[in-house]
Formats: sequence, structure tokens, C-alpha cells
Amino acid sequence: MRVLIDQIRVGHGRRETQLENIQELAGSIKEVGLLNPITVGQDYTLIAGLHRLEAAKLLGWTEIECTVSELTGLQAELAEIDENFVRVELGAMEYGDLLLRRKEIYEELHPETKAGAAQAIAMNRAVGNNVTCNLHTTSKSFVDDTAEKLGVDPSTVRRQLQVAKNLTSATKDILKNAGTKVTKQTALKLSRLPPDRQEDAARQLAAGDTHAVDSGQPSPAQSDAPDAEPEPDFSPPPDAPYSMGGRTYTTFEESVADLKNHDKDCSYTPDTLLADMDSFIERFHRDFGWYSNPMCTVVFPRISMVQFEYIKKRFSTITSVMEDFLHQMKGKVKS
Repeated sequence: MRVLIDQIRVGHGRRETQLENIQELAGSIKEVGLLNPITVGQDYTLIAGLHRLEAAKLLGWTEIECTVSELTGLQAELAEIDENFVRVELGAMEYGDLLLRRKEIYEELHPETKAGAAQAIAMNRAVGNNVTCNLHTTSKSFVDDTAEKLGVDPSTVRRQLQVAKNLTSATKDILKNAGTKVTKQTALKLSRLPPDRQEDAARQLAAGDTHAVDSGQPSPAQSDAPDAEPEPDFSPPPDAPYSMGGRTYTTFEESVADLKNHDKDCSYTPDTLLADMDSFIERFHRDFGWYSNPMCTVVFPRISMVQFEYIKKRFSTITSVMEDFLHQMKGKVKS
């Protein structure tokens, strides 16, 4: 349907448009027309297509073809983020900020995917507790869902997410205020520096010194591993004895439609229970692997024997709980 451009509301906090991109797009639209309608909500708040909208304004249009979506609130914002990931060339800083925001929204829409939630539900049900669930369930973690929509390996998403988390707010502000574009490789190098050195390197980058990150002195922990390997991918082995019937999305619209499904089954099957526990084990390995990072191991020589014995005892509680759980499961498994 066609909507008056004056009626379309653009929310606060949207990514900035690039004038040269708008001018180029306006030229294309003038020549071949608007091939893809913009997407708005029920109240005509823009969800996707800011550059197309601005190009239409530049052409002097008073109305524009729109797809009116049923998505609202966080679901609409998530769809907007996914639109930017798919259709827009993003800088490393902007990409990282969107990735962090996508994780925040995704886990609010699907709280069962937060670390600890899924396994808590699984273990309660396994021991016979009546755990009710009125959540919008999903078999995919944030990382898996994002990787599927972007068409990349989950380990790539985890690595990019970690870079975004490690960059300080001050570092981002320095580069954004200076209008400095950084590559993903530069962002990775920046994220490996201590906070104060990040900010110093960012100021030098903003001043035009493209070698600022390379010349930054690494911290003692980083000097042990200046060329650290990417975070390992703990994907389930191909011979895992369960199937999740994995699906892929052929279009952006199809992936967004998946967010609106309120009828997903919340009950466990043997396959979904095993996949849930397998996912928990993957996350445990991945998260625990952090403690082997040189930033952590560098303090090992300063740990006292009393502290070592304490943490050793704490570790034993993990194995005890797991052994009890496996014993309980084995007693009910069919021969």
C-alpha cells in the first residue's frame, strides 16, 4: 500500500544515513523505480528502509510504497537490526553495537536461551518437577540464530560479539565523534588492548595514525600470545545421536516471520532434551575456556594454596551434581 511520507515516523537512535548512498539510490530509483517497498509498523513507524525513504524525499515524492508489518516493539526493532545486517554495509563499530543490541533484544524475547535458563528447565523436568512454560520457545541460541541469518559460522559471531564487548565505551565514542571508520581487523586489535591503551590508540587513529594499534604496547598477558587463535567452535559432532531438523531461511521476510510464531511446542522430546544439554555443555566449554586465556593465567603464580584448595573444592561440586544427574538418567533409560 502507498503511505504519505509525512505520516511515516522515524524512531530515535536509528543508524545515520550516508548522503552519497542516498544520492546514488535516488538515481537508481528514478531510473528503475522502487523495487523493494519500505517496511513500517501499524502506526507507520519505520522498521526497514531508511535510505529508500530518504531517497524518495530527495526525489520530491509525497508518498511511498510500504509493507505494513504486524511486528511491534522489540520484535520490530529486531527486524530492523536484521535488515541492516543483511542490506547495509556496516563499519566495525556500528556492526558491534548492533550485534550487542540484537543479543539484548533476542534474549528478552526468548529468555529461555539465556545462559543457565534452558538447562535449569531441562533438569527440573528430568527429575519430575512440573515446570510450566509460557515463553516463546526456540531451539536456537542467540549465536546460532544470528549465524543462520547472517550465513556465517557460529564461531564468527562469538568472536565478533567478544570484540564488541571488549571495546570500551570511551574508545567507541572517540572514534565515532571523530567519524573514524575502522575495519574489523583493527577493531579486533583494539579490543585486545587494555582499556587505557585502547583509548590512547583510538585517539591516534582519530588523528590519522593508521599504525596506532600496531604500535601499541601489549599488556603482559597479551605479550604471551600476540597472535592468539580465534575462539574455538564447540559445534556438536556430526555423529551426535539426535536430530534437530535444522532449517534455513531463504528470504529476510521468512526469517522475520519466525519471530511471530506463538505456537511453538514447549514440551521436550528426547532429541530436544539432548540438544538442550549438548548446547549447555558447548557453552560451558566455551565460557570456561576463557580462564585459559593469558589474561587469566598470568595471575596463577600469585594464587595461594589456600585459594587453590578452595576453588578445587568448588569444582568438585560440579562433578558431583553431574554424576548424580547421569545416575538418575541412567536408571530410567531403556536398555
